[in-house]
This record gives sequence, structure tokens and C-alpha cells, in this order.
Amino acid sequence: MSYPRHLTESYGLPVFTFPGPDDEGRTPLPAADSVAWRIASDSYDAEESWTEAFTRFTAAVDTSRVRAIVVGAWEEAYENGPEDIIGALVGARAELPALRALFLGDMVSEECEVSWINQGDVGPLLENFPELEEFGVRGGTGLAVPPFTHRHLRSLTVETGGLPARVVRNIAASDLPALTHLDLWLGTDEYGGDSTLTDVEPIMAGDRLPGLRHLALRNSEYQDEIATAMASAPVVARLETLDLSMGVLTDQGAAALLGGQPLTHLKKLDLHHNYLSDPVKQRFKDALEGAGVILDLDRDGAEEDEWDGRVHRFVAVGE
Repeated sequence: MSYPRHLTESYGLPVFTFPGPDDEGRTPLPAADSVAWRIASDSYDAEESWTEAFTRFTAAVDTSRVRAIVVGAWEEAYENGPEDIIGALVGARAELPALRALFLGDMVSEECEVSWINQGDVGPLLENFPELEEFGVRGGTGLAVPPFTHRHLRSLTVETGGLPARVVRNIAASDLPALTHLDLWLGTDEYGGDSTLTDVEPIMAGDRLPGLRHLALRNSEYQDEIATAMASAPVVARLETLDLSMGVLTDQGAAALLGGQPLTHLKKLDLHHNYLSDPVKQRFKDALEGAGVILDLDRDGAEEDEWDGRVHRFVAVGE
């Protein structure tokens, strides 16, 4: 599996890329509320800026019916942040009364490596779209998420090769009573992922997340510590899915998870991209498959390297 990939769905709608200036008028446009609209420029040698593409979009589409927007690449995203994009979206909020889903930074490596994407303060988006139900962002460089209160947000996704600890702490300190789905890619310290177990512990306590049912704390260098803490984390008892994939999970953390509180109530346990031995994988199968838990134990390309007399393991997404 390659990481990350372009979104194909948002808010239960298929993603449709708004045509570029050369295709304007040639490609039939779907009904405004039938798709999630992906609006993008080019990272390299852009013919138009993202905001210019957005202006064409608002002129061509009945924005009062638009339910989901996916912000794709913007010009020189490896150097420039999305401040103008955020400003354009906030400025158009009155024209987007039906907007319920927003994703910022839908780029693949050919456009901009995940840890090269320059992000910014997404607080204005969360503040000015109080009816949002789904919000996602890709890229951790320069990312700021202030502590916030949001009464309608059901899904929050932050995909990075390195998620700053301050962002993790601020999300943990936010009041999100409707949130059912939280997905954090914690990443590696080499790319700014300087969080520790202490930063994610409030999330695992779940006090501010009464509706949480799907939790992913993944792509982490300290995945063993997270798995060990999950063995007694209060939030686990009310989860339907638990995702500890994409990180450096070894037999040590896996054994601690298995030895803790019951997991048989889960619908799915996702541990793909792992460093588990076959006997430990079999223990998960013996313990959970009979209860109907869907397991993903695929090693998924996780490979160990050895140099300087040490074994080195890697998260799925760094750069």
C-alpha cells in the first residue's frame, strides 16, 4: 500500500475534480450536491492559483447546495501555506450554507510529499463553519489547531509524517461532544512528530469525547507505548474500531494490549504495517476472531533494517 492517496470519497459522496481552465466548458458538471468537489491547482508551474480556480468554481456551481469540498494541491505547497485558501473559503461561507465536509491538503507524493506540505492555522475554518460534520487535513509542517469547541463535528482526521505535540495537546483539550471518529497520524520526530504518550493520554481517557466510537492513533514511533496504555484506557470499552496501524508496533506492545482489558466487543482492530511475529499474530486470531472481530494484521511492507549493531524500524509515513 502506498501512503497517502487521493481521497475518493468525502461525506459519503464520490470525489469529483473540478475541471482546470483548459477543460472549462468541456466536462459536464454533476449536480452540486451529488459529489464532493475537489478543487486543485498545481504544485509546480501552476497555470492558475488555487483561489482563481475557486473563483471559477463558485461561478460555475450552485454553491448553496455544495455539501463537501476537498482542497487539493495549491501552487508551490512545498513552500507556501494555505492562508489565501483558508481566507477564500471563510470569505465564501455565506455562499456555502450546506457545507458539511472539508478536507485541506489532498496531495500525493507526486504533487508534494506529505511532510513537505506547508500547512497553517485551520482554526478559522473550524470557527466559521460551525455546521461542519467532517474535517480533515494532510501535512504537519506549520499546522496549527487551537483548542476549539465544535458541536456538530463527527469526524476529525489529521494525516502527517510528523504531528507536532502542541497540535495533539490542543485537539485533546477541545470540546467535541458529537465526535465519533478521530484519526491522528503521529509520525516521526525527524519530521516534527515530537508528541509523547503523555500528549495522547487525555484522548485515551475520553473524558472530552463522549461519543467517540472509532479511534486511530497510528503511524507512531511509540506505537508500543500506545498499545500498552490502551490495555487499560477507559475509552476502549466504548469503541467499535481501534486502529494502531502504520507504526512501529512490536510483540512487546501487542502482548500488553492482548493482556489488558477485553477487546472482543470491537468490530475491527487494525494493526496493519506492524513488526509482529507469527505466534503473536496467531494469539490475536485465537482471542478475537471467534468473537467476530475483524482483524488486519498485514505486515504491509514493514521491514527491519540493521546497521551500527542496531535494528531499525520505521513508520509507514515519514517524509
